[in-house]
Amino acid sequence: MKRDLLTHFSFMLALFILIAVANHWFTLTYIVPFAVGGLIGTLLPDVDHFIYAYITSPTDLTSQRVAGLLSQRQFFKAWDLLVITRAERRELIFHTIYFQLIFWVFALLVITSSGSTLAQGIVTAFALHLLIDQVTDFMQTKNINNWFDKLNITLDIEQTRWYLIGNFITLIVFGFFI
Repeated sequence: MKRDLLTHFSFMLALFILIAVANHWFTLTYIVPFAVGGLIGTLLPDVDHFIYAYITSPTDLTSQRVAGLLSQRQFFKAWDLLVITRAERRELIFHTIYFQLIFWVFALLVITSSGSTLAQGIVTAFALHLLIDQVTDFMQTKNINNWFDKLNITLDIEQTRWYLIGNFITLIVFGFFI
C-alpha cells in the first residue's frame, strides 16, 4: 500500500509542480485548491476497487476478505489486499478503455471550461492515476489487455507502448491547458 500511494502521490506532485511553475502559480489561491483537487483525484480511481468488492462482485473471495477487514476497521490491511490482488479484478468500471475515453472528453471540458482549479486538479490527478495504473500493469504483465477486455482488442507490446505514450502526451497537453 505504501509503495502504491508513494508512486501515485510522487508522480502527482511532480506533475503538479510542473503545471504550477508553467502557469506561474506562486500564490496559495491557486496552489491550495489545485493540490487538494490532486489529492482527491489521486484517491478517486481506487474507489473502483471498493465498488467491485461491494457492488459488482461481493461474492468474490477477495471481496469478502476486504469486507471482513473493513468491518474490523482494518482499513490499511484492506487497502493492502486490494493492491496485492489488483490483477484479479477484471470487471472494474474506471479501469477500462471505455471509461478512459469518456473521461478524456470530460477532462478536456473541465480543464478548458472550468475556472475551478479544484476541479482541474481532480481531473488531472485522476487521469494521471489511470495512466500510472496502466504503466504498472504493463510493467508487471507486459500488456494492458485487461483494459480492453470489453472491446476484444489485444495490443502487442509495441502498440501498448504507443498507447501509453499517447496517454502521457495527452495528459501533458491537457496539463498545459490549465
